Amino acid sequence: MIVGASIAGLTAAAAVADQFDEVVVLERDRLPDAPAPRRGVPQGDHGHVLLISGARALEELFPGLAADLRAAGAVALADLGTDMTFFRYGVRYRPMPLHLPLQSFTRPLLETVIRGRVGGLPAVHIRDGVTVAGLAGDRHTVTGVRVDGDVLDADLVVDASGRGSRSDRWLADLGHRAPDAVEVKIGVHYTTRLFTRTEGDFTDGRCVLVLPAPKTERRVGLAFPVEGDRWLISMGGWHNAGAPQSAEEFRAYARSLPYQPLSALVERAEPLTELVTHRFPASRRRHFERLRHPPAGYVAVGDAVCSFNPVYGQGMTCAALEALALRSTVERHGTGSARLPAAFARTVGRIVATPWRFATGGDFAFPETTGPRPPGIDWLNKYTEKIQLAAQTSVPVRRAFIDVQQLLAPPSVLFRPAMVAHVLRTAKRNGAVVAPAG
Repeated sequence: MIVGASIAGLTAAAAVADQFDEVVVLERDRLPDAPAPRRGVPQGDHGHVLLISGARALEELFPGLAADLRAAGAVALADLGTDMTFFRYGVRYRPMPLHLPLQSFTRPLLETVIRGRVGGLPAVHIRDGVTVAGLAGDRHTVTGVRVDGDVLDADLVVDASGRGSRSDRWLADLGHRAPDAVEVKIGVHYTTRLFTRTEGDFTDGRCVLVLPAPKTERRVGLAFPVEGDRWLISMGGWHNAGAPQSAEEFRAYARSLPYQPLSALVERAEPLTELVTHRFPASRRRHFERLRHPPAGYVAVGDAVCSFNPVYGQGMTCAALEALALRSTVERHGTGSARLPAAFARTVGRIVATPWRFATGGDFAFPETTGPRPPGIDWLNKYTEKIQLAAQTSVPVRRAFIDVQQLLAPPSVLFRPAMVAHVLRTAKRNGAVVAPAG
C-alpha cells in the first residue's frame, strides 16, 4: 500500500511491483489526465530539477523514460557545463564541456509521464480521491491503513504523503514516539511565471541560474526551457527577500539581479500565466533511522522523511534513489520481515545525508538561517566559497563540484590534498567579485 501518488509514491510503487501480488496507490487529490499542477503538490507550478543521478535512477526504474519525456515535449540539454549558464559572485561562469546531459520539463509533465508508466504495471492500481486517516495494527506491526472508517489490509505501508505527512500522529496512535526531527529555517519565497519561448530570445546558453553571494545578496533568478515552447522563469530568494507580487515587481526584481540577460528575457518574452508564489519556511528532516523498534510493515519515503530547500533541486532525485533502495531492501529481507523497516530507514538516512549537508551547509552561509548548526560549518562554507570561485574557470574543480552536487560522487573528492591545493590556488587567482546586495 502506497500512501501518496507523488514522485516518491509512484517510484516506490514501481520498485516493489514485482514483489507483491497487488500494489495499491492511494492519493488524496483527484489526479488530472493531462499535465497540470494539483493541490497536493503546492510547488508544482515552479521549477524542478532532476539531478543526473536521479535521471539515471528513474531510467533504471522505467527503461526508456528519457525518450518518453522527450516525446512529451521535454527539452534536451546536451551538456550541463555548456547549456546551463551559472552566475554568482559577480561572474558568469565560463562554459566548459562536462559531458553531462540532462532534460528540462515541468513537474506536472514528469509526474504525468511516470504515472502513466506506473499505471500500466499489471500489479499496480492507482486510486485517487482517497484520504488515509491513519494506520491499522498495533505497536509491533502495521497491518494496513484506515480509510473512511474501513481498514485496507496491507503487508507493507509506504508513507509517501509528503512534507505534510501525519506519520508522527499515526505512529503515536500505535504507541510509538515520533521520529526525531530537525528544522533549518531559511525563509525561501519565490514567484514563478510561464512565458513564450522563441528561437534566439536567449543566446547565452540554453537556461540560466543566478545565485546570490550570501554575504551581501539574498536573491535568486532562473529561467528554464520547458515543454510547449515555454520559459519557466522564477524570482525569489532566502529569508523573505521580497518575492514579486505583480508583473511590474517581477520585471523590477529581474532588473535588480546582477545578470542583465535574464532581465532582458523577462522584458522581451510574452507572459502566458499569472504569477504564482510559494513559501518554503524551513528544511525539515525526520530521523526514522533513530527509531529503536519501528513497527514492521511501515516505511516512509520522499518528503515524508526529508524536505529540502527546493533551490537545490534534490527532492525528486532522493525519492528515486530511495525507491531503488526499497526494491533491494525488500528483495533482501522479504516482504513481511520485521527487520525491513529499520534496515530501509538506515539506508534512507545514508541517501539523504549528503544532500542534507549540501543544502543546509549552503543555507547557513546566510547569517539569518537558524537551526542546528552542523559542526565546522563556518569553516566548510569558507572552503565552499573558494570552490565556487575556482569553479568559475577550472574544469577539474567544476567537474568535481558538479559530481558531488549531482550526487554522482562523494564529498570526499573535494577534500583530496591535490584538489584542495588546486582550489586554493585557483580561487586566489580568480578573486571574489561580489555584486551589491539585491
